[in-house]
Amino acid sequence: MAEKIKLTKAGYKKLEEELRFLIDVERDEVKRQLAEARAQGDLSENADYDAARSKQAEVEGRIKEIEEILNNCEIIEEKTKGNRVGLGSTVVLKFLESGKEAEYMIVGSVESDPFNGKISNSCALGEAIMGKSAGDVIEVKAIKTYKVEIVRIGSK
Repeated sequence: MAEKIKLTKAGYKKLEEELRFLIDVERDEVKRQLAEARAQGDLSENADYDAARSKQAEVEGRIKEIEEILNNCEIIEEKTKGNRVGLGSTVVLKFLESGKEAEYMIVGSVESDPFNGKISNSCALGEAIMGKSAGDVIEVKAIKTYKVEIVRIGSK
């Protein structure tokens, strides 16, 4: 059996909302675009029709992808406190080379969004800090190896 996809409650809700939007809004918009393109006549050289068909394939593909994720997921509890980094943990890390600190939430790969403070448990940094405690210094093996210190685990 395939491993369950890990999602936070917020990530699950976000995917549900995207699915509803795709089904209730985007699908209807694509149908309208297809009808307009068909009304133009010859479909063999109709760029609008080709674009609408392409958009339809994109929307239907994303709907199927989200349905698969939602049907094969496990909701993880967000940890507000704890002594070890795990899925759902929020961690403050100090990058030892630069001295800068950053806060990240550890999420499953589907929800990963590093620019918004969410890193996957399977990326190099996430993998390296999983199971570690505050005060630990960890070497992260990436393209260029670097070290981080876990300053704090839990909420802000």
